[in-house]
Amino acid sequence: MGLLVVGSLALDSVATPFDKVEEALGGSATFISLASSYFTGPVNLVGTVGEDFPKRYIDLLAEHKIDLAGLQVVPGKTFRWSGRYHYDLNVRDTLLTELNVFEKFNPVIPDKFRTSKFVCLGNIDPVLQMKVLDQMDDPRFVVCDTMNYWIEGRKPELIKLLKRISVLIINDSEARLLAGEPNIVKAAKMIREMGPQILIIKKGEHGALLFMENNIFSAPAYPMEMIFDPTGAGDTFAGGFIGYLHKTNDLSPENMNRAVVYGSAMASFCVEQFSTGGLEKLTYPKIQERFRAFLKLSRFDEKD
Repeated sequence: MGLLVVGSLALDSVATPFDKVEEALGGSATFISLASSYFTGPVNLVGTVGEDFPKRYIDLLAEHKIDLAGLQVVPGKTFRWSGRYHYDLNVRDTLLTELNVFEKFNPVIPDKFRTSKFVCLGNIDPVLQMKVLDQMDDPRFVVCDTMNYWIEGRKPELIKLLKRISVLIINDSEARLLAGEPNIVKAAKMIREMGPQILIIKKGEHGALLFMENNIFSAPAYPMEMIFDPTGAGDTFAGGFIGYLHKTNDLSPENMNRAVVYGSAMASFCVEQFSTGGLEKLTYPKIQERFRAFLKLSRFDEKD
């Protein structure tokens, strides 16, 4: 029972107040797949790159037991993104977006991937996300990411998609935009009424909120002394979240809470280095150690 990940692969150029990198490995499918690979395998990846995509990056993905049968290598240049972060690393300027071969990405799911019961749809056009689901054989659990660009430009298509997914992951400003409601709790209720049983709202340095029937769970953010690069943290969260659920095959509310904390733990590793550096040489014991550190942040004894 595989885990399918569909999204972008990119070459990112990122500058922060501390350092910068040029044409480093990026993209939603990349971060999701690497994060989830520490919990389960193989991870089935579907995406597209150009002929200029470095072989060392393909080798890195393969070393993490990511099945690349769905990776399309087509003539042209790989998707490129460039951004600059401010001293407040929650604020960034996009300097360059070149879709290149990704502009014509048509996700074709290999036959051996179509029986995957767990699916993670990275932040791509909701029309493409629906096209993926149309090719699947009755997936059990579908996690979906989106952004304000699609909420504003593809809202009718996104609303149709929401009726077909299990979990929507967005940030707090996107939740308010989608619901048209400033109160985050009311917005969450309205979004869940659109279709997804579960909603996760990311709040950056303030952690994450999970909303599902009769269950609201708040996960703290890990107190980092140094954040080098926030790029990909949200995708890494999604990868850790669905990877843990796929590993345990347990969709109970209690295990959903654990998955949110594992997702937060993986995101905390991601931001410690540029690009995918923080995800490349982890071990499961190290991940469990960070998970337990998260638990200590919010655990206390009741006293009369």
